[in-house]
Amino acid sequence: MLSKSAARNFFIGGTAACFAAFILLTIDTLSRIPAQTNQAAMTPAVVRGKHLWDSSNCMGCHTLLGEGAYYAPELTRVYERRGPDFVAAMLRDPEAMYPGQRRMQNYGFDEDQIADLVAFLQWIGQMDLNGFPPQPTLGQVAVAGGGSSIASMADRPQVFNLMCVACHSLGGSGGQVGPALDGVGSRLSTDYIQRWLRDPLSVKADSKMPKLPLSEETIVELTAFLSKQTAPASNKESGK
Repeated sequence: MLSKSAARNFFIGGTAACFAAFILLTIDTLSRIPAQTNQAAMTPAVVRGKHLWDSSNCMGCHTLLGEGAYYAPELTRVYERRGPDFVAAMLRDPEAMYPGQRRMQNYGFDEDQIADLVAFLQWIGQMDLNGFPPQPTLGQVAVAGGGSSIASMADRPQVFNLMCVACHSLGGSGGQVGPALDGVGSRLSTDYIQRWLRDPLSVKADSKMPKLPLSEETIVELTAFLSKQTAPASNKESGK
């Protein structure tokens, strides 16, 4: 059993050691912040985007860096998941991107404000957050024998992984807003697919698919990819 003086010395020594450890850990954390937050890439556009994010109360519905509401999607890695064109299109007109599906209001952002918000979300997505949030489990897609030759998201056009899977599925992976694209190349002609990607409403006036911000080069790439998504051939084995 400790004497009073020994107990006092133990308390003082322990407190001093814990305080010193706290100071050292604080210094270490502060030294890591510039690199982990990608501080060097904090441009004036990023700062303006942050102020616009706050003044528009985006966190009232969305979550960013683990803070905010859970009414709308988490946006920490949205730039990586969807890309700048998709993010800009959502900010420009949310209802056009998901007719009848989204409750996000149109804030009437001009093009400069949209560019600032995209820059802010890009900067957020480049932070080193020690693995937060975890990557979505969409990388590998099981494919049955004789089906589509597309086995993983890495084999698809980048724009398909960024935009198309938000609404459509392929090989059992993707969104459920639009129809599945398995076998679409067998159902639709190459010309029809290209015209649809260029302007869905010109092909079908009541289409729920918006006119996406796709370049002509991207449309050609997507058309070639989707045209190859054919239905599996029937297995005709004699004796069975």
